[in-house]
Amino acid sequence: MVFKRMMQAFGVGGPSVDTVLTNPNTYPGGFLEGQVHVVGGDHAVDIEYVAIGLTTRVEVESGDSEYQTNQEFHRQRLTGSFKLEPGVRHDVPFRFEVPWQTPITEVYGQHLTGMTMGLATELEVARAVDKSDLDTVAVHPLPAQERILKALLDLGFRFSRADVEHGRVYGVEQHLPFYQEIEFYPPGQYASGINQLELTFLPTPQKLQVVLELDKRGGVFTEGHDAFGSFDIDYATAEQIDWVARLDQWLRQSAQRRGLFF
Repeated sequence: MVFKRMMQAFGVGGPSVDTVLTNPNTYPGGFLEGQVHVVGGDHAVDIEYVAIGLTTRVEVESGDSEYQTNQEFHRQRLTGSFKLEPGVRHDVPFRFEVPWQTPITEVYGQHLTGMTMGLATELEVARAVDKSDLDTVAVHPLPAQERILKALLDLGFRFSRADVEHGRVYGVEQHLPFYQEIEFYPPGQYASGINQLELTFLPTPQKLQVVLELDKRGGVFTEGHDAFGSFDIDYATAEQIDWVARLDQWLRQSAQRRGLFF
């Protein structure tokens, strides 16, 4: 009996949890729907709660070093406490709102290198080991985000990688403790002035905030510098703008103001 209680304390023979998403694809400001299936083990247990949360990998700078950590950034508790009898299945339906500034992970059907996104399910069992489940989620761009991405590709920029960095972007409305950077290699007409272009999207329900960073090439006698710029996009009028021409103009003007020419 003592051995059996000890095994139960370590979760042996306890309940299992499995989350099934109706559709793992979503977008910033969208939602995820599905059900959490909780199945009783070989003994009755008291469930404290069932919760779900979005998790992504974040880069954190600490002094002179960097490290990566998995960070939950939006959480929803689905149940209160209940008793789960042996072998009984308890289904919990949910509709989970995705934050507007959730990083995107897919573009044109391709996964962005460097990005991870998952919906974690937590089952808190009284006086026992917690149970968890993690399901991969694909976050696609909003139409306005897609227009900017397509314009950059039309200008000849090529995807390099993407990451999520802990910290804040100056001068914009930011809701989460991190931001995404999508990095591009420049095409030939810009390559003489910059090493890479870094793009950050910070959407809100009212507008899309776009932040661009030019990583300037350093010369033999000069040190490289970064050039920043930002602008807002109205969702209602985004499709009426020639973004290829607008971005080309911004890139050239921004570079010239900082002594770059291409």
